[in-house]
Amino acid sequence: MDAKAWFRKRKLTDELTVYDEPFVNSFFRANMYHLVGRDRDLVVDTGMGLARFSDALDLTPGKPVIALATHIHVDHVGSLHEFVERAGPDYSARSFETMDDGKTYADQFRVLDEPVSVAPDDRWNVAAYRLIPAKLTTRLFEGDTVDLGNRQFSVLHLPGHSPDSIGLLDEQDGLFFSGDAIYDDQLIDDLPDSDPAAYRETMARIMDLPVRIAHGGHGEPFDGERMEEIARAYLYKDA
Repeated sequence: MDAKAWFRKRKLTDELTVYDEPFVNSFFRANMYHLVGRDRDLVVDTGMGLARFSDALDLTPGKPVIALATHIHVDHVGSLHEFVERAGPDYSARSFETMDDGKTYADQFRVLDEPVSVAPDDRWNVAAYRLIPAKLTTRLFEGDTVDLGNRQFSVLHLPGHSPDSIGLLDEQDGLFFSGDAIYDDQLIDDLPDSDPAAYRETMARIMDLPVRIAHGGHGEPFDGERMEEIARAYLYKDA
Protein backbone atom coordinates (compact mmCIF):
# COMPACT_ATOMS: atom_id res chain seq x y z
CA MET A 1 0.00 0.00 0.00
CA ASP A 2 1.20 3.50 -0.81
CA ALA A 3 2.37 5.40 2.28
CA LYS A 4 -0.06 8.25 1.72
CA ALA A 5 -2.92 5.72 1.69
CA TRP A 6 -1.69 3.95 4.84
CA PHE A 7 -1.66 7.08 7.01
CA ARG A 8 -4.67 9.21 7.82
CA LYS A 9 -3.91 12.93 7.68
CA ARG A 10 -5.68 15.85 9.32
CA LYS A 11 -4.56 19.47 9.24
CA LEU A 12 -5.07 21.13 12.63
CA THR A 13 -3.59 24.56 11.82
CA ASP A 14 -1.60 26.05 8.96
CA GLU A 15 1.57 24.77 10.61
CA LEU A 16 0.43 21.59 12.37
CA THR A 17 -0.76 18.30 10.87
CA VAL A 18 -1.65 15.12 12.75
CA TYR A 19 -1.40 11.61 11.30
CA ASP A 20 -2.43 8.18 12.49
CA GLU A 21 -2.64 4.63 11.12
CA PRO A 22 -6.34 3.73 10.75
CA PHE A 23 -5.67 0.10 9.80
CA VAL A 24 -3.63 -0.63 12.94
CA ASN A 25 -5.25 -2.25 15.98
CA SER A 26 -6.69 0.59 18.07
CA PHE A 27 -4.49 -0.18 21.09
CA PHE A 28 -1.39 0.50 18.97
CA ARG A 29 -2.84 3.37 16.91
CA ALA A 30 -0.98 6.50 17.97
CA ASN A 31 -0.88 10.11 16.88
CA MET A 32 2.06 11.50 14.93
CA TYR A 33 2.58 15.22 14.41
CA HIS A 34 4.34 17.37 11.82
CA LEU A 35 4.92 20.96 12.87
CA VAL A 36 6.35 23.38 10.31
CA GLY A 37 8.97 25.68 11.81
CA ARG A 38 10.79 28.64 10.33
CA ASP A 39 14.27 27.10 10.37
CA ARG A 40 13.42 23.42 10.68
CA ASP A 41 10.40 21.18 11.02
CA LEU A 42 9.49 18.95 13.93
CA VAL A 43 8.01 15.46 13.73
CA VAL A 44 6.68 14.17 17.06
CA ASP A 45 6.48 10.35 17.18
CA THR A 46 6.56 8.09 14.14
CA GLY A 47 4.02 5.29 14.52
CA MET A 48 4.49 1.56 13.97
CA GLY A 49 6.82 1.61 10.96
CA LEU A 50 4.53 -0.57 8.83
CA ALA A 51 4.79 1.94 5.97
CA ARG A 52 7.30 4.74 5.43
CA PHE A 53 5.98 7.65 7.43
CA SER A 54 8.51 10.07 5.93
CA ASP A 55 7.01 9.40 2.48
CA ALA A 56 3.59 10.54 3.70
CA LEU A 57 4.81 13.89 5.05
CA ASP A 58 4.72 17.16 3.15
CA LEU A 59 8.35 18.10 3.74
CA THR A 60 10.21 20.92 2.04
CA PRO A 61 13.20 19.54 0.08
CA GLY A 62 16.46 20.55 1.72
CA LYS A 63 14.83 21.90 4.87
CA PRO A 64 16.07 20.30 8.11
CA VAL A 65 13.62 18.16 10.06
CA ILE A 66 14.04 16.66 13.51
CA ALA A 67 12.07 13.53 14.40
CA LEU A 68 11.46 13.23 18.12
CA ALA A 69 10.23 10.23 20.09
CA THR A 70 8.33 11.02 23.28
CA HIS A 71 9.20 7.54 24.58
CA ILE A 72 10.40 4.21 23.25
CA HIS A 73 7.15 2.21 23.06
CA VAL A 74 6.52 0.53 19.71
CA ASP A 75 3.64 2.71 18.53
CA HIS A 76 5.81 5.83 18.75
CA VAL A 77 9.14 4.81 17.24
CA GLY A 78 8.48 2.59 14.22
CA SER A 79 9.66 5.02 11.53
CA LEU A 80 12.24 6.91 13.57
CA HIS A 81 15.09 5.32 11.60
CA GLU A 82 13.86 7.04 8.42
CA PHE A 83 15.05 10.44 9.64
CA VAL A 84 18.60 11.77 9.69
CA GLU A 85 18.11 13.82 12.84
CA ARG A 86 16.58 11.75 15.64
CA ALA A 87 15.89 12.97 19.18
CA GLY A 88 14.54 11.16 22.19
CA PRO A 89 14.83 10.79 25.95
CA ASP A 90 18.31 10.21 27.28
CA TYR A 91 16.81 7.78 29.82
CA SER A 92 16.31 5.13 27.11
CA ALA A 93 18.96 6.27 24.60
CA ARG A 94 20.84 2.97 24.56
CA SER A 95 17.65 1.05 23.87
CA PHE A 96 17.01 3.04 20.69
CA GLU A 97 20.17 1.41 19.33
CA THR A 98 18.65 -2.07 19.65
CA MET A 99 14.86 -1.59 19.88
CA ASP A 100 14.60 -4.64 22.12
CA ASP A 101 11.12 -6.05 22.67
CA GLY A 102 11.55 -5.73 26.42
CA LYS A 103 11.65 -1.93 26.09
CA THR A 104 9.37 -1.37 23.09
CA TYR A 105 6.66 -4.06 23.61
CA ALA A 106 6.79 -4.93 19.92
CA ASP A 107 6.27 -8.56 20.94
CA GLN A 108 2.79 -7.65 22.24
CA PHE A 109 1.85 -6.46 18.77
CA ARG A 110 3.09 -9.66 17.13
CA VAL A 111 0.76 -11.88 19.19
CA LEU A 112 -2.47 -9.97 18.51
CA ASP A 113 -5.25 -11.91 16.80
CA GLU A 114 -5.92 -8.90 14.56
CA PRO A 115 -2.89 -6.57 14.56
CA VAL A 116 -4.15 -4.79 11.43
CA SER A 117 -7.46 -4.71 9.56
CA VAL A 118 -5.67 -4.31 6.22
CA ALA A 119 -2.13 -5.50 5.51
CA PRO A 120 0.36 -2.79 4.52
CA ASP A 121 1.50 -4.97 1.59
CA ASP A 122 0.92 -8.43 0.12
CA ARG A 123 4.02 -9.91 1.73
CA TRP A 124 3.42 -8.61 5.24
CA ASN A 125 3.62 -11.15 8.06
CA VAL A 126 3.10 -10.02 11.64
CA ALA A 127 5.38 -12.79 12.95
CA ALA A 128 8.28 -11.15 11.12
CA TYR A 129 7.56 -7.67 12.46
CA ARG A 130 10.61 -6.05 14.04
CA LEU A 131 11.55 -2.48 14.80
CA ILE A 132 14.61 -1.09 13.03
CA PRO A 133 17.19 0.34 15.46
CA ALA A 134 17.44 4.14 15.37
CA LYS A 135 20.35 5.52 17.34
CA LEU A 136 19.54 8.95 18.69
CA THR A 137 21.54 11.85 17.27
CA THR A 138 20.29 14.08 20.11
CA ARG A 139 19.66 12.90 23.66
CA LEU A 140 17.10 15.02 25.45
CA PHE A 141 17.14 15.87 29.14
CA GLU A 142 14.76 17.76 31.40
CA GLY A 143 15.18 21.47 30.71
CA ASP A 144 16.63 21.12 27.19
CA THR A 145 15.23 23.24 24.37
CA VAL A 146 14.10 22.17 20.92
CA ASP A 147 14.43 25.26 18.72
CA LEU A 148 12.58 25.59 15.41
CA GLY A 149 13.63 29.22 14.89
CA ASN A 150 10.24 30.84 15.35
CA ARG A 151 9.32 28.82 18.44
CA GLN A 152 11.15 26.98 21.19
CA PHE A 153 9.97 23.96 23.15
CA SER A 154 11.08 23.10 26.66
CA VAL A 155 11.69 19.40 27.26
CA LEU A 156 9.86 18.02 30.29
CA HIS A 157 10.55 14.60 31.82
CA LEU A 158 7.10 13.18 32.63
CA PRO A 159 7.48 9.58 33.88
CA GLY A 160 4.68 7.27 34.92
CA HIS A 161 3.26 5.70 31.79
CA SER A 162 6.88 4.83 31.04
CA PRO A 163 10.06 5.84 32.83
CA ASP A 164 11.41 7.73 29.81
CA SER A 165 8.30 9.73 28.83
CA ILE A 166 8.93 13.32 27.82
CA GLY A 167 6.75 16.20 26.67
CA LEU A 168 7.41 19.41 24.74
CA LEU A 169 5.98 22.74 25.86
CA ASP A 170 6.11 26.07 24.04
CA GLU A 171 5.85 28.24 27.11
CA GLN A 172 5.17 31.39 25.06
CA ASP A 173 2.33 29.95 22.98
CA GLY A 174 1.01 27.24 25.32
CA LEU A 175 1.34 24.47 22.72
CA PHE A 176 2.03 21.15 24.43
CA PHE A 177 3.00 17.81 22.89
CA SER A 178 2.38 15.45 25.78
CA GLY A 179 3.07 12.01 24.30
CA ASP A 180 1.52 9.34 26.50
CA ALA A 181 2.05 11.32 29.70
CA ILE A 182 -1.48 12.65 29.33
CA TYR A 183 -4.13 12.42 26.62
CA ASP A 184 -7.93 12.50 26.45
CA ASP A 185 -8.56 8.75 26.51
CA GLN A 186 -7.95 5.77 28.78
CA LEU A 187 -4.52 6.30 30.37
CA ILE A 188 -2.24 3.27 30.69
CA ASP A 189 -0.31 2.82 33.93
CA ASP A 190 -0.11 -0.98 34.27
CA LEU A 191 2.67 -1.88 31.83
CA PRO A 192 5.76 -3.60 33.27
CA ASP A 193 7.68 -0.32 33.16
CA SER A 194 4.81 1.90 34.36
CA ASP A 195 4.99 3.55 37.77
CA PRO A 196 1.67 4.86 39.17
CA ALA A 197 3.43 6.76 41.97
CA ALA A 198 5.62 8.59 39.45
CA TYR A 199 2.54 9.13 37.30
CA ARG A 200 0.78 10.90 40.16
CA GLU A 201 3.75 13.23 40.54
CA THR A 202 3.67 13.89 36.81
CA MET A 203 -0.05 14.66 36.93
CA ALA A 204 0.46 17.11 39.78
CA ARG A 205 3.15 18.84 37.74
CA ILE A 206 1.07 18.89 34.56
CA MET A 207 -1.79 20.66 36.33
CA ASP A 208 0.44 23.71 36.82
CA LEU A 209 1.74 23.97 33.24
CA PRO A 210 0.71 27.03 31.15
CA VAL A 211 -1.01 24.97 28.45
CA ARG A 212 -3.34 26.48 25.84
CA ILE A 213 -3.75 23.36 23.70
CA ALA A 214 -2.39 19.85 24.23
CA HIS A 215 -1.76 17.19 21.61
CA GLY A 216 -1.35 13.73 23.10
CA GLY A 217 -0.07 10.43 21.84
CA HIS A 218 -3.66 9.21 21.45
CA GLY A 219 -7.09 10.80 21.22
CA GLU A 220 -8.15 14.30 20.26
CA PRO A 221 -6.55 17.66 21.17
CA PHE A 222 -7.69 19.20 24.44
CA ASP A 223 -7.34 22.55 26.15
CA GLY A 224 -5.72 23.43 29.46
CA GLU A 225 -8.97 23.19 31.38
CA ARG A 226 -9.64 19.68 30.11
CA MET A 227 -6.02 18.73 30.81
CA GLU A 228 -6.46 19.73 34.44
CA GLU A 229 -9.65 17.65 34.65
CA ILE A 230 -7.86 14.56 33.29
CA ALA A 231 -4.93 15.03 35.66
CA ARG A 232 -7.18 15.64 38.66
CA ALA A 233 -9.27 12.56 37.85
CA TYR A 234 -6.12 10.43 37.80
CA LEU A 235 -4.83 11.89 41.07
CA TYR A 236 -8.07 11.16 42.89
CA LYS A 237 -9.24 8.00 41.11
CA ASP A 238 -8.59 5.84 44.18
CA ALA A 239 -9.89 8.33 46.72
